This record gives sequence, structure tokens and C-alpha cells, in this order.
Amino acid sequence: MATTPTVATIVAIFAVAEGRLQVLLVHRTGEPEAGTWALPGGLWDCNESLNESATRKLVQETGASDVYLEQLFTTSGVDPSRAAVAVAYFALVEASAVRLREEEAWRPAWYAVDELPPLAFDNNRLIEQAVERIRAKLDYTNIAFGLMPSEFTVRELQNTYEAILGEPLDRRNFRKRMISTGLIEATGKVRREGAHRPAELFRFTSREPVFL
Repeated sequence: MATTPTVATIVAIFAVAEGRLQVLLVHRTGEPEAGTWALPGGLWDCNESLNESATRKLVQETGASDVYLEQLFTTSGVDPSRAAVAVAYFALVEASAVRLREEEAWRPAWYAVDELPPLAFDNNRLIEQAVERIRAKLDYTNIAFGLMPSEFTVRELQNTYEAILGEPLDRRNFRKRMISTGLIEATGKVRREGAHRPAELFRFTSREPVFL
């Protein structure tokens, strides 16, 4: 007799903190693979769309709703103990807007993407694919808006790009490119930090996906 597969949503949630690209993991307290770290997720109950299910999980884990969310892929065989189909998403959140759950059960924690422990359900591969997708899309979209506050300096935006790409960028060329693409615009405000010259503040011209 054929087995009806279960469907789960998995969300790789990324933020830039302490100058590094980090991903949110949860410590599993239930089987299968209890005691390991994994990406947040849950079974789909068919009462909402898959996107709504992923969004709900995102808000539950981070408290953040003004984020970038994209479906990554659909795969099977994630959980050998059941006939499971997983729909994977990734999300970009601004670190200071996140409020993690404080429960000890299924405890959440941030991990730098280049220092991950072995994860349940082959989640390391999912994270690698998500990071590759994010890096590629920096070239032709405004995807970084999900990681930034509403106003920021060009240097702060460059720091975010460098954290994702894992390499330094030329400061002058970066500023020129970001402004010339029209993805960001000056707010007319400045921020003074210590004895340094006031830094001009910018914002994304749209906080919806834009393609160049």
C-alpha cells in the first residue's frame, strides 16, 4: 500500500552580526536526531499556503516580519524515518530586529556559516546552497535590504556585502556602483559618530525585490 508523503517547510534564516554571515539553528529535543542542531521547520498542515507556513515559522523564531523570503528548492528523502518532502526557503533578517525565543526546548542560536557543526537531515548542504544563491543575487538584485535597517551608511552596507561574500571590496567602487544602480538613495540625513566626520545616511529605494 502506498504511503502518503508528509510535507515539511524548512527555513534557513540569515543575518549579519559581528561582521559575519550567520544562520539560525535550533537544538532538537525530539526524535528523530534528538540532541543535534538543525534548521527551523515544521510539518505543513494544508490549512495555509507553503509560503504562509514558512513565514509563520520565521516570525515564530525571530519576531521579525519585514524580511526577504524566497523558496530555495523542494526535495525528498530528508527524513529517512518517514516518506517526507521538504520545501526549503531562505530568509534575510536585520540582526537588531530579531528577538529569539527564550525557551530551553528547541533552543535557537546563531552560528557563523563558515563554522557550522554537523547538522541533522543534511542541513549543511541546504545552507551551502542558500549561501550560494544569496551571493549570486547580490550582483543583480536589492536582496540585501532584508539584512539592513531602514537607514544606513554606505560603509555599513559594504560591511554587509563583505560578510556575505567573504572578501573585501573596494570602497570607492562599491559606493559608485550602489548609487549608480538606483538601488539606494540618500535620505538627506547624516549620523555623527565620535570625532569622525558625519556620515551620510541612505535607504533602499524599494524594500520589495528589485532586479537590475
